[in-house]
Amino acid sequence: MGKVIEKLKLTNAFEPSRTIEVNAVVDTGATMLVIPLSIARKLKLRKMREVQARYADGHVCSKPVYGVVTAEVMGRAGEFDVLVEENGHQPLIGQILLEQLDLIVNPKKWTLIPNPQSPDMPMVEVL
Repeated sequence: MGKVIEKLKLTNAFEPSRTIEVNAVVDTGATMLVIPLSIARKLKLRKMREVQARYADGHVCSKPVYGVVTAEVMGRAGEFDVLVEENGHQPLIGQILLEQLDLIVNPKKWTLIPNPQSPDMPMVEVL
């Protein structure tokens, strides 16, 4: 499958005047929303904690988590913490955002689409 790129609007949840739009790679293998430090600084996000991050090559290291952002994709929005990488890193949309906003990848067209079972608004599972 090729790269799926989607427009992502990020807003500081506590300072709504701080907002930015970026193109982000949709990475179904990633867990969290990931942004470079330069975007976290522009949005004036606060560091909340550290987590252990495992990468595709198997190495593990400690990374900071900042928050809170309102992330909007395809007209659907939610509040998220973000894992922050060094500057130059491409923003990534991970599984938590995809599941919360009920978006899926169409692998044939390399696009992101609303779940066809809930096209008008996100549906959450309560089991």
